[in-house]
Amino acid sequence: MFDIKAIRENPEEFDKLWAKRGLEPQTPKILEKDTLIRKAKQMVQEAEAARNKSSKLIGQAMAKGDKDEAERLKTEVAGAKNVIAALGAQLDSEQAELQALMASIPNVPFADVPEGEDEDSNVELHKFMEPTKLGFEPKGHDELGEQLGMMDFETAAKMSGSRFVVLSGLLSRLDRALAAFMIDLQTEEHGYVEHTPPVLVWGKALFGTNQLPKFEEDLFKTTGDHYLIPTAEVSLTNIVRESIVDADTLPKRMTAHTPCFRSEAGSAGRDTKGMIRQHQFNKVELVSITRPEDSEAEHKRMLGCAEEVLKRLKLPYRVVELCTGDLGFGARRTFDIEVWLPSQNTYREISSCSNCGDFQARRMQARYKHAEKDNRFVHTLNGSGLAVGRTLVAVLENYQNEDGSITLPDALVPYMGGVEVIK
Repeated sequence: MFDIKAIRENPEEFDKLWAKRGLEPQTPKILEKDTLIRKAKQMVQEAEAARNKSSKLIGQAMAKGDKDEAERLKTEVAGAKNVIAALGAQLDSEQAELQALMASIPNVPFADVPEGEDEDSNVELHKFMEPTKLGFEPKGHDELGEQLGMMDFETAAKMSGSRFVVLSGLLSRLDRALAAFMIDLQTEEHGYVEHTPPVLVWGKALFGTNQLPKFEEDLFKTTGDHYLIPTAEVSLTNIVRESIVDADTLPKRMTAHTPCFRSEAGSAGRDTKGMIRQHQFNKVELVSITRPEDSEAEHKRMLGCAEEVLKRLKLPYRVVELCTGDLGFGARRTFDIEVWLPSQNTYREISSCSNCGDFQARRMQARYKHAEKDNRFVHTLNGSGLAVGRTLVAVLENYQNEDGSITLPDALVPYMGGVEVIK
């Protein structure tokens, strides 16, 4: 959501930034609706003032014994009440329409975000290690897992359909080991506080983190009023909803390892094989709540925290900054980390770190106490640290041996009970 006062004062700047996302000018329809609302509010105030004036005069007329005047004034008051009620209903309707309009418009990018229409215009910032070169034809993670007898898509399909998997044995332990390794790194070395949040949330929580109303088709909804979270960003960020945070506690850095659920409605035909794009997957999420002036520095710090996972696992990756045409709905700036997959001979996204500015905070009414000014909206940031399933995929593919066995990264051996090779 946006500050309507800021839009009134500088509509050209907002339209300029939205234009970078390929949008037509948005401020004319916003300001038209805002003007109607302000006029309606003024009319309500005038009607209320007239009603209050007439109400006072009724008592004076009664004291003078002028019953006719008192009755006339009562009629005026009754008429004013009807006008106020009608204007109030109109005002509520106009305000709801403005809120719906504002909720449908994506966040404005920072002015220096690279411009472009799609992912082809994303800008590579840096790389870690050279792409893995194997002395044999690399196998995909799904083939490796099935040959090991520890990755079963067919059985999962019998109970749940496509885009599910059953891991077993050492691959199931590897999935658990990766999550434990990530959580330990983020909490013990990077200062994130571990949480175990709900994975079922109300719609208002998803509105706060901008999955609703625009992306409802990608969510799983229960028969009641709950949704399954698509990412722990939803639960962690909403911890500060409808609250005023003590400035001395900022930045708040939170992490959680949770299952995530996505219908993948917009990805028909993409990554139908294997574990790259599933309906249910595990992820370690990072969320920071900061002062506005600290969010850009925190964004770079968060990126480094996510990168460190891949550095410790010695997995080749690159970092790209998303262009305006590839930017997520709620983000002002996003860095993607893409890990190298030998079987695909390319980099694939494994983490996305975004600075949302005060966009989510306004939707959640999340503020902090400011020493000199009124309470201000916090800034919210989120990133994967990392997607556990995709990290498992990367380990299998980059550490595979010609015989189909997997040599584990040194960092994971203690989490695997000393196991060094999966075979």
